[in-house]
Amino acid sequence: MGNAIFSMNYFGRNLDERFSGDFLKEALRTAPKELPYRGPEFYQSGEYTYKTKIIGDMEWFQGYEEIFCQNIKVYECFYHGGMLK
Repeated sequence: MGNAIFSMNYFGRNLDERFSGDFLKEALRTAPKELPYRGPEFYQSGEYTYKTKIIGDMEWFQGYEEIFCQNIKVYECFYHGGMLK
């Protein structure tokens, strides 16, 4: 096995019973190659919307993501990470 070159920590929480882990997984699978941190900046499917904001680059970054169901925030997550030296 190789050595780890990248690390990320994240901590999310459900804010409402309408949170859908299946929708979160769906959104995360659509992350573009140039922004692989969590999900895309915006993703919508049915009554759910995923949004994330990222500051930094692969060297050092932090971000915040949210999921809304019918315009009600049902999930939030803070994350950060970067390249290991």
